[in-house]
Amino acid sequence: MSVQTAADRVAAFRGNDPITGPLTLEQATARALKYNLDRRTKLMEEAIALNQLDVAKLDMLPKLVAQSGFSSRDSDRTTLSRNIATGELVPSNFVSQDRTHVVSQLGLTWNMLEMGVGYLNTLQAADRVLVAAEKRRKAMHVLMQDVRTVYWRAVSAQKLKGEVQRIIASAEEALVDSRKTEEERIRNPLDALRYQRQILENLRLLESIEQELSSAQIELATLINVPQGTVLELVDTAFNVSSEALKISLDQLEETALVNNADLREQQYNGRIAQTETRKVLYRLFPNLTFNYGLNYDTDSYLVNQKWRDAGVQVSYSLLNLFTAGTQKKLAEAGVALADQRRIAVQMAVLAQVHLARLQLANATSQFGRADEIWNVDHKISDIVINREAARAQSKLERISNETAAVLSLLRRYQAAAQMQAAESRLQATLGVEPRIGGVDDIGTDELAQKITLHGLIWQSIMADQAARKQTKEQQSK
Repeated sequence: MSVQTAADRVAAFRGNDPITGPLTLEQATARALKYNLDRRTKLMEEAIALNQLDVAKLDMLPKLVAQSGFSSRDSDRTTLSRNIATGELVPSNFVSQDRTHVVSQLGLTWNMLEMGVGYLNTLQAADRVLVAAEKRRKAMHVLMQDVRTVYWRAVSAQKLKGEVQRIIASAEEALVDSRKTEEERIRNPLDALRYQRQILENLRLLESIEQELSSAQIELATLINVPQGTVLELVDTAFNVSSEALKISLDQLEETALVNNADLREQQYNGRIAQTETRKVLYRLFPNLTFNYGLNYDTDSYLVNQKWRDAGVQVSYSLLNLFTAGTQKKLAEAGVALADQRRIAVQMAVLAQVHLARLQLANATSQFGRADEIWNVDHKISDIVINREAARAQSKLERISNETAAVLSLLRRYQAAAQMQAAESRLQATLGVEPRIGGVDDIGTDELAQKITLHGLIWQSIMADQAARKQTKEQQSK
């Protein structure tokens, strides 16, 4: 078991490009799309569905069967004859077959009903390939959304780790000084205890911040499939607060989602599969026509023609279909109705998700702006308090409290940025838009990161489509 576990660990990271420098968001997303294990599983499921399509196509071919048999008996094959006039049996001393002989046959059979049903199975298998592709697209959208959210959490952890540890050390030093003061009775014991409680409260906040940020690197390493314990250096780029997505009309967003949303397209393909199932029921109501052609050979020396060919046509019909056709048809039609109802429900849900995702993006953008303002104010207050403490006009407790507030504000700023990025990614996933990357195995991570960077222009593309539609409507109205 340990050998298999070690082999699995090696296989999990086989073929991954090494990380040679700081990671940008685009590079982290590229590595996730290329190496994430769950995404690889989805790609393999799509490949299996494609192989099933190839197998379904083979079902339409004629059946070619080769068979050979050996026959042996311990006595000669002789027969009796009956006189048609007298009805008496007349013995015969003639042998008509070798005791031992071999019979071989190569037969070709083409069943027209099976060919028709095989054709419909091929159509369904093709739609299942498309369903698997839509599931892969949805998994990609969720993966990109998770990477964006975790990346900014990891950036905030990288940014705040040293600052938080410095303030914790300063607070613990102040706590030790206060306890010494309490023991030496230099200050009022009640004031010293209140001072210590405030220090402990600040330590609790700082430690909760440290715990909240500690898991970000682990989650990011899992998403981009690098060994746990790898120290990731992330690029702390400027926050891109873009309002372009909010400038697009809801009508345009709804139209884009109805065309591209992965869940909705999956239900459309499932509806086509259900409709094809009704055609299979109708096909089975027709008579079956079978063509046979065979090459035969028998080593029996008593045969005049040891080699011969035969051909035939057979028409058959299952009488049971007359009694079960109505039930089967109702079942197939119920499946179509269910698929239609699911598609309608998903369509309404997608439209609701578009409105909700746009509202969440607007709220997240507003919250980030407010969090940024609060951080700027707390940062200025902290600088002033530090300067006043240096001039001995301010206590160490107040400096620690204000530094803690500033760190907490900076954390909330990063969290708001992560929520804003996640909201924008959620809206993109709802619309069903993704980078045009093709096969990830054919390109390197750097080239893939460049394509993901270009994907950031998706809002300009949608806005251009909106302007083109508006211009077309104006021309039609004139």
